[in-house]
Amino acid sequence: MDEMVVQTAGLTKQYGKAKALDGVGIEIPRGEIYGLVGQNGAGKTTLIRLLTGLARPTSGSLSLFGTSGSALSRQRSRIGALIEAPALSLDLSASQNLEALRMQRGLAGRHWVDQALELVGLQDAGGKRARDFSLGMRQRLGLAVALLGNPELLILDEPVNGLDPMWMTRIREELVRLTHEEGVTVLISSHLLAELDLFATRYGFIHHGRLVRQLTARELHQECQRTLRITTNDQARASTVLEETLGIRGYRLGDDGQLMLADHLDDAARINAALVQAGIQVSALEVRGASLEEYFAELVKGA
Repeated sequence: MDEMVVQTAGLTKQYGKAKALDGVGIEIPRGEIYGLVGQNGAGKTTLIRLLTGLARPTSGSLSLFGTSGSALSRQRSRIGALIEAPALSLDLSASQNLEALRMQRGLAGRHWVDQALELVGLQDAGGKRARDFSLGMRQRLGLAVALLGNPELLILDEPVNGLDPMWMTRIREELVRLTHEEGVTVLISSHLLAELDLFATRYGFIHHGRLVRQLTARELHQECQRTLRITTNDQARASTVLEETLGIRGYRLGDDGQLMLADHLDDAARINAALVQAGIQVSALEVRGASLEEYFAELVKGA
């Protein structure tokens, strides 16, 4: 069984009568890139703050690397995080910012600073003050802070904000390399669904503080692909007609009683005729697909 690096159950954060997070349960196995998706104010940053110890939950439980309770602070030393805007001392250079954090974290050796700067392409700007950095360079320096010391869990809140397309690609490739080669686990919050779709392996969709869906990338793509969706008054008999009369076995059953076919999209008329001839009432038959944005919009509507 995969080791669960992050696991929560019933996690709730309440401010007065308002619940910023309401009974959230997520699971992130080691080596996964978990895309946390939600609108502004959905609860993404609140969840991240609870995981990193910047806020305390009102109720519920959370564990990191299989550990919970009073031992969480020790496990959090294995985390690298970028939350909202990078926390930088603007009068210090890039190298000085990282050097101060290296000493604070008890990392032995100057090589940690050089390695982090190189990962984000700032090795030639290490002596430049953070105040003089562009927005994109500050974001890359914030990522260097998160990567300092080779953390086992990276928690990144909108990490590509302000990055140009080239650096978005470079950071994406580096995150994939870290998971594949070093077993690093990544939790990444983003509203850029098309970007997440390029490398996330698991998703959690959050809305108004509630986790409305959690699934793997493969499951998500199956649900978004173009399918012929057939709604009848008798799913079991319709399945028999597909298999025995038409020889179609590549279908799946939807939770709402639909039959969904990824192939045979051009055979809708023939399939409809066979079902009707068998005395089955067909109430809907349509070809549907969805982008990630459309899928999320449908989830939110349902929630």
